[in-house]
Amino acid sequence: MRIVEIQWRKSSFSEQSGNCLELAVVDGDVLVRESDDPAVVVRTTTGKLAAFLAGAKAGEFDDLV
Repeated sequence: MRIVEIQWRKSSFSEQSGNCLELAVVDGDVLVRESDDPAVVVRTTTGKLAAFLAGAKAGEFDDLV
């Protein structure tokens, strides 16, 4: 079994109270977790994340916040 040290990154726009998502890349996939619940990790592809970010930038999810 290979052990990998994961380098988590979060946005500079994240709140200091811990309300943020963290992302990391491992073996070509993107890992996503909430900083206040780091044990729960979602794995996705770079293509799916790119599609989501494009939708977010276009305002497709603005009604959720």
